[in-house]
Amino acid sequence: MNLSLIALVLLGAFLFCFLVQLYFSLFVHLKLAKFQVQELPPANVSPVTVIICARNEAANLQANLPAILDQAYPDFEVVVVNDRSWDGTKEILRDFEARYPNLKVVTVPESAKYIAGKKFAVTMGIKAAKHNWLVFTDADCKPESANWLVGMQQPADPSTEILLGYSPYTKNRGLLNALIRFETFFTAVNYLSFVIKGMPYMGVGRNMAYKKELFFKSKGFASHMHIPSGDDDLFVNAHANAYNTAIQIHPDTFMHTDPKRTWAAYLKQKKRHFGAGKLYKAKHKFILSAQIIIQFLFYALLVALCCFRETQLIAGGLFLLSLLIRSLIYPGLLKKLGYPGLRWWFPLLDILLFIFLVFNGILSIFVKKVQWK
Repeated sequence: MNLSLIALVLLGAFLFCFLVQLYFSLFVHLKLAKFQVQELPPANVSPVTVIICARNEAANLQANLPAILDQAYPDFEVVVVNDRSWDGTKEILRDFEARYPNLKVVTVPESAKYIAGKKFAVTMGIKAAKHNWLVFTDADCKPESANWLVGMQQPADPSTEILLGYSPYTKNRGLLNALIRFETFFTAVNYLSFVIKGMPYMGVGRNMAYKKELFFKSKGFASHMHIPSGDDDLFVNAHANAYNTAIQIHPDTFMHTDPKRTWAAYLKQKKRHFGAGKLYKAKHKFILSAQIIIQFLFYALLVALCCFRETQLIAGGLFLLSLLIRSLIYPGLLKKLGYPGLRWWFPLLDILLFIFLVFNGILSIFVKKVQWK
């Protein structure tokens, strides 16, 4: 095989990767870029239950729970599940109960140590809920406004059983923070876009809602109770479809949370998420794997083609065209999803995120044990 033939094969593979990358940008993610954010509807009369699971979250509950209990919604309760905390969470919740009649505290007994992590706590919260429409968030989350619950209420369409919201991370200084926010952005762009496309595959438990009757009809977390993660994405992956799932990305409904502060903590978090992804439906695993593999091959082949004089200009031109097309889509989405400051760093963060995802995928092969808290 001569040099020209090798270069031709590499160029053909590079062109294929370019076209696949283009497909996800123009025929999937562009749907979210064009999605029209509607004004929030008036609060209806349907009651709502908010469920929060807390394990040693005294400080976060003190800071964030009032913003949830004071939501501008006419009829709602907040169920907080205290999952065997020892840091003062019990006392904090007792104080809130005395001041807020719409707060209900459920306690996981110490005898439940053998139960797999957060899913048992979530199940207890769902069983304690009075209402059919359940809205989920975490103790370390704070809503953007008092209208969060208005936006996350049960949609008017009775066929909607799952509503997926958006939860951006708080801006702090440093490369790690920028990378976390950018990775969260792309994760959100992907799962929200695929809902619009009619192929929902995951949701984020910091801001999502579904019907209590759906949970019990589908036997809850029975199929994946043996792993500590997946109370949000695996449930959606198993039960969401093109007809029963909708999204809510009005800025008033964003649910903010503080990101991890160290690389070790962040890698541990991503390892937990990676473990749940192994149980996705086959078609979803194929699509998500293809995205990462194509991205890897795109950059690897770009470097290889730059080693051949006859393909340098073509490869460079396709790379710049890819960057131009993506720069017309994603910076606008960054602004739409609450990260306007990251627009100017898009090309660099795109490459850094790719490197991180490859590294995390390799690390996840060797590090097996994960837990909730």
